[in-house]
Amino acid sequence: MSAQPKPSDLLSVSPERISRIIDVLSMISVGEYSPERTTIPVQDADELAALEETLNVFTRELASTRHEHEEMLNRLATSNRELEEKLATIDRQREAIRDLSTPIIELWDDILTLPIVGVVDTQRSVEMTERLLHRIVQGKARCVIIDITGVEVVDTMTANHFIKMVNAARLLGAYCVVTGISPLIAQTLVQIGVDLREVKTLGSLKEGLRECFLYLRQHSGGTR
Repeated sequence: MSAQPKPSDLLSVSPERISRIIDVLSMISVGEYSPERTTIPVQDADELAALEETLNVFTRELASTRHEHEEMLNRLATSNRELEEKLATIDRQREAIRDLSTPIIELWDDILTLPIVGVVDTQRSVEMTERLLHRIVQGKARCVIIDITGVEVVDTMTANHFIKMVNAARLLGAYCVVTGISPLIAQTLVQIGVDLREVKTLGSLKEGLRECFLYLRQHSGGTR
């Protein structure tokens, strides 16, 4: 039989110290690491004191790690907010550039003009058409002048974009005129076989405005 430990070999520990250790372990298990609540006062220089000090170091490291993690999350949240603000600014700038590149001007009562400059691709055509239709409905415009003086090259796809734009505006009851067709563009359209017979075309914006005045006088008593 093994020898029984002598009473002098047994570690005498107060129940309060054991209870404190259990309380600290319970707080750690639920994520409570604050040193103010979890630090165990180490007063006795016995074997249990080493465990108490180890728990103190452990909780301090946990608290420090959680603090660093929270700071990292805060920095990440701040970065996300800054990124969202920058993206919102970019969207506003893009919208402003779009408005500047495709201004829709009210030349006269009931008359809108859409001066187009540069290349017209599918995406830009869709955006211009959407904005034009919105302005027609918003301002109850009866006439629209699409001026392509600033368009240097017109191919089949570009011409089809203009035709679709005119047809969409007509569906809202607006009378549409396309102006600014240069002799070179007219020759190109003939060569590539684009049929614009269903579209009223004129050489200049001035002629287009005169045409709209004539239309409004002729239809002054009717509905759109």
